[in-house]
Amino acid sequence: MNKMFSFMAGAICGALVGGVTALLLTPSSGNDLREQAIGRWETAKQEAEAARTQTRQQLENEFEQMKSG
Repeated sequence: MNKMFSFMAGAICGALVGGVTALLLTPSSGNDLREQAIGRWETAKQEAEAARTQTRQQLENEFEQMKSG
């Protein structure tokens, strides 16, 4: 579990650094950039919610299996 937490922390930090770098080096205008950033943020939130739901369902199934036998 600790390795997974470390990996996720590194992945999030890497994503933030990459995002900031992309924002600073992009040739788009400010408005276009804001719209793209908002779109990416919404997509990331939806993907995170889907992953959370899937993981929760998996864990609940495993818990039920452990309880029953």
